[in-house]
Amino acid sequence: MQIRSYEPNDEQGWVRCRVLSFLDTAYFDNVLKQKEQYENPAIELVAVEGGTIVGILDIEYEVEEGTVCSRGTGLGGMIWHIAVHPDHRRKGIATALLREGIEVAISKNLNRFEAWTRDDDWVNHWYERSGFQKVDSYLHVYMEGNDELEGHIRSEIPALYPVYTFSHYVGKDKHVIKDKFKRVHECVCFEKMLSD
Repeated sequence: MQIRSYEPNDEQGWVRCRVLSFLDTAYFDNVLKQKEQYENPAIELVAVEGGTIVGILDIEYEVEEGTVCSRGTGLGGMIWHIAVHPDHRRKGIATALLREGIEVAISKNLNRFEAWTRDDDWVNHWYERSGFQKVDSYLHVYMEGNDELEGHIRSEIPALYPVYTFSHYVGKDKHVIKDKFKRVHECVCFEKMLSD
């Protein structure tokens, strides 16, 4: 396996890897049709095996404090994507990508990574084993159908009726929201301090 910088002609392989790697996670319906482009500089890495992209890591980073990350001091990097193709998991690919990402980040004078993910235990355990600390969370709330939307979401536009919504809940009564709606995910922020 080779870890190298992302190149524009990797886009189709990047998208395929991301889609397949997200299918068995709480982000199963977060499908992208093309690779994201970032406003700030980014560390964009791929893991390649047998000519196929089997892992991806995208870290958008700050050149001015507070422009990408939501917390901390100094220059940070936001992990937007880290994923491994399901047929290539448990080979250390994510860890190898992270290790390379850390080396590049340190060379760019970053002092920490921030990553937001949902409530997949196996994903959260990987972050913890990789030296990340849970530092914040809120809820992703999906509402669908009249039984969930009625009394909660309405349109101010005549003849426009919501049938599905995605919302953020940042309040303290998370258990009430989890009991009220069928699909609710905790969105967790992890932070890792970088060292030489």
